[in-house]
Amino acid sequence: MSEIRNGIDPGMNPEAAAAAVRKEEIERKEANIKQKLRFAVFPEERLMESYLGKPRWQETFAIFAKNKGALVSLIIVIALLLIAILGPILSQYTYDGINMAAQNLPPRIPGLERLGIANGMFHGQNMYEVKGVLEEYHWFGTDNLGRDLFVRICHGTRISLFIGAISALLNMVIGVVFGLVSGYYGGKLDMFMQRIIEVIHGIPSLVIVSLLVIVLKPGISSIIIAMAISQWTGTARLARANTLRLKEMEYVMASRTLGVSTPRIMFGSIFPNQLSSIIIMTMLSVPGAVFMEAYLSFIGLGIPNPQASLGSLINDGFQNMLLYPSQMLIPAVIFAILMLALNLIGDGLRDALDPTQKHV
Repeated sequence: MSEIRNGIDPGMNPEAAAAAVRKEEIERKEANIKQKLRFAVFPEERLMESYLGKPRWQETFAIFAKNKGALVSLIIVIALLLIAILGPILSQYTYDGINMAAQNLPPRIPGLERLGIANGMFHGQNMYEVKGVLEEYHWFGTDNLGRDLFVRICHGTRISLFIGAISALLNMVIGVVFGLVSGYYGGKLDMFMQRIIEVIHGIPSLVIVSLLVIVLKPGISSIIIAMAISQWTGTARLARANTLRLKEMEYVMASRTLGVSTPRIMFGSIFPNQLSSIIIMTMLSVPGAVFMEAYLSFIGLGIPNPQASLGSLINDGFQNMLLYPSQMLIPAVIFAILMLALNLIGDGLRDALDPTQKHV
């Protein structure tokens, strides 16, 4: 009876029965290979449920939420981003609106002025009354051209985050493609591509970015291009190291056996299985890009006037630091909070996505 269930007729001659058994074994092996290939091309099917029975993204978020510093930092970054977007829309002032009658005004916030905080007083005088703008409120004060600092800081925060995010994404794309090709093909091509990385990595990125910005002229696009050209080598090395390890795995060999194309193997089988480490690397590079942009703006190679970034606002406030310290302190504090929050978010993502690197 068991032989009939296995598809073997008891009346078969021995040679036919052996052939049927071999055929069954071949079909079973092919089914196993196809299953491995499906998991390789669509790894989310394999990782959909963890040992806790939850989807992987839920488990990742649960681990991330246990890190109170990272969770609070995420809330802070989201709040800063919302204020940066909505602040200029709700304000009556613009980031480039000049009002020479309202130069260098101290902060003045409705409600808080009754408590003696941010009341527009400077050396015992109400500067808003002195300059005849008593009906105006500038939450963070104004600069030496009478431009509202709250709107300019919102505008600068938005630009700094935009440059940091786009630069990190471009670094990820360039580095992942370069590293995948180098690690997968190996041989002389890998050796040649690694020499390119060593040359770029051997030159300080600050020198490369500064020279490129000078050549391309200061601006948002030139800063993004300069950082994309100079800061992708770390991601490329990580992608190459992961590819060298993953291309020897069984599911990749199964993909080759079944005739899957090389691009699909690289981007459908190998790349998804190193996505966690790539996300960590990308997230940790965002604060570095924000800091680089702020440094360039601080030395005069960043965002040109009348636009602003946190670095250019700190530089502008530095010129008047002794007379009007709030013009430098406010953007400097916001920049410090933003940098700390982004780094803590990166650490939290590292712990959630790759717990083995928790103490690295």
